[in-house]
Amino acid sequence: MIRIIILLLLPVMAQAETIRIATYNTELSRDGPGLLLRDIRRGDDQVTAVIGVLAQTRPDIIALQGIDWDFEGQALAALASRLREAGLDYPYTFADRPNSGLETNLDMDGDGRTSGPGDAQGWGRFTGQGGLAVMSRYPIALDQVQDLSDLLWRDLPGAELPHRGTAPFPSEQAQNVQRLSSVAHWVVPIETPGGPLDLMTFHASPPVFDGPEDRNGLRNRDEIRLWSAVLDGDVGRAPSGPFVIAGDVNLDPERGDGRKEAIRNLLNDPRVQDPSPESPSGELTTVVWKAVGAMRVDYVLPSKHWQVADSGVHWPAAGTNERKTAETASRHRLIWVDLKLPR
Repeated sequence: MIRIIILLLLPVMAQAETIRIATYNTELSRDGPGLLLRDIRRGDDQVTAVIGVLAQTRPDIIALQGIDWDFEGQALAALASRLREAGLDYPYTFADRPNSGLETNLDMDGDGRTSGPGDAQGWGRFTGQGGLAVMSRYPIALDQVQDLSDLLWRDLPGAELPHRGTAPFPSEQAQNVQRLSSVAHWVVPIETPGGPLDLMTFHASPPVFDGPEDRNGLRNRDEIRLWSAVLDGDVGRAPSGPFVIAGDVNLDPERGDGRKEAIRNLLNDPRVQDPSPESPSGELTTVVWKAVGAMRVDYVLPSKHWQVADSGVHWPAAGTNERKTAETASRHRLIWVDLKLPR
């Protein structure tokens, strides 16, 4: 009888030894405030598909991008409620106002106009469009969260701001107020069964949609470099223990436009490890855009403290219901990593 009980408990014990951490650009952002909350409540097809992807992969901790922020957190609470109905309970969540859509009243993109989506601190039609959120099965130390989103771009050590000729682009006035984060950079402490971890999450600006001054390319590079500055102790408070960097970097180390050395340097940093997760078909692809094709732009990078038990890109076989759900949800694919708890 004792042997039978032990055998029955083995799957539970094995599961308790690992934590699944994931990142997912849901692309749930809507064109106006309140519309995402409406769609979550009425259960439109995309929202239902995103919930299906999360229910299939069942992360313990998930960093979400492309989810609109509202002051009272109603959209995130509604999403958590829908997930609970699907059997996935995240009692702990964090989201704060992002830079996307945050007005400046200046011409920030150099088009000669103000008050457009490109003139916010980060591109957005309204404050909070395309924000971030963290959902967790484990407690989040809300009073210890580091929000680095108000760091001015010029204040990052080694920052290179755009110029057109010898003049600051779009203007010196704009650069004096320009924040580095196009959406947000957060260090979110989470109390796991194996001890605390710092989830370092962000959504970098795409390094395209600009001119020869390469404003977006330079910004994307420095948004990625910010994490090295944090780890070096040059910005904010460096993690004292295990950490995980998770988010949409918007940069492939080999394909497409952008300053590829930024992501290559992060992937090769001796303090982090790259699990190189693959989909069931063996692809190292996290998004497919019609104009530029397949790329790897979404990452979960654990610190060297962890032992990687498994990792993957959620992209089920073609023709299955699961694949249809994933395609309806987002062009991006959910990336997950199973980590053995540090001893």
